[in-house]
Amino acid sequence: MRNDLKPSRLSPRDVLRVGAVGLRARRARVVLSALGIAIGIATMVAVVGLSESSRADLMARLDRLGTNLLTAEVGEDPLGKPVKLPENAVAMVERIGPVQHATATADIDARIRRSDLIPKERTAGVSAQAARTDLLSTLGGEVAKGAWLDRAGERLPATVLGAVAADRLGIARTGETIMMNDTRVVVVGILRPIELAPTLDRVALVGFPAAERYFGFDGHPTTVFERSTDASVEDVRAILARTISPGNEASVRVSRPSDALAAKAATDEGLTALMLGLGAVALLVGGVGVANTMVISVLERRQEIGLRRSLGATRSAIRLQFLTESLLLSALGGATGALLGAAATYGFARVQGWTPVVPPWTLAGGLAATLLIGVIAGLYPAIRASRVHPTVALNAT
Repeated sequence: MRNDLKPSRLSPRDVLRVGAVGLRARRARVVLSALGIAIGIATMVAVVGLSESSRADLMARLDRLGTNLLTAEVGEDPLGKPVKLPENAVAMVERIGPVQHATATADIDARIRRSDLIPKERTAGVSAQAARTDLLSTLGGEVAKGAWLDRAGERLPATVLGAVAADRLGIARTGETIMMNDTRVVVVGILRPIELAPTLDRVALVGFPAAERYFGFDGHPTTVFERSTDASVEDVRAILARTISPGNEASVRVSRPSDALAAKAATDEGLTALMLGLGAVALLVGGVGVANTMVISVLERRQEIGLRRSLGATRSAIRLQFLTESLLLSALGGATGALLGAAATYGFARVQGWTPVVPPWTLAGGLAATLLIGVIAGLYPAIRASRVHPTVALNAT
């Protein structure tokens, strides 16, 4: 009798083949179990991908619009009464060294109607403001139809409508007229939406001289816009209020419109964390499904385990077989989920007009997570399978 016999060892290829055979024998159960993993990974990949795509689009818009725009608006005095900015507020701001452009708008008392047949009380939610001719160049705004106010147009009863204002008034082309109080005003232009000054989308703009002539405007601006060099934005922000209103800077509110877009990006990050948590829960549920499948597989295949043990398979070989099945099952779900998540990101981003962004770490992290789930879910069933005694397993019915 020979004593030099040693237990055989399976090569990595044989381990994979044996594990795959176990999965192919129970295809329906494998698909359902892998589906749980796939849903979790797809959710995580899609959430991160869509968040990154949205954030990349937002950052591109910020770069395009610029982050060097500041606004100064009228506030209230200590008694709560509204104050007025000085008439020469723009000229005062332009004296600040780093300032490159400065302009202003002003609220005017004018009720806007589509025609004189409409009662004055029905304004369609559109207000009137006076604007300087350099407003669009400072804000980076664009005219969708018609033209912007020029040196001649700012003195005439002519208006340029914001995008929302034109829609509310039912104006689709230039040359039509609207009523501002009892004055008939010609629409010479319609603006595209102005992202850094969305309030202007809902107003009808006329020139400063026309506002003074036709609507009793007193010349005091309501809002001052300025652009400075990127490096000096915070320095200008610190002195802008007291430059406009020396000795009463508390009555001037200074803001940075791009901060709202940056805040939106921060909000997206919070929502991303929430959705990643939901994806992790789905992944955990999928892992429980894998563990359940593997435990049932051990119970159903006791005779197979006993036969393999009788033919010389070691406990480590049995553990390795079932652990491999669990890993393959999880990897199948993870790979499917990663592809589904990437496809969902690509499709939705295209519909929204974004550039699709799927960070490589998301795919790698998702696959790594599935393998970890596979190890955890398959460890107990594998150990349990290896402890089945061959005699008991072969006698099982």
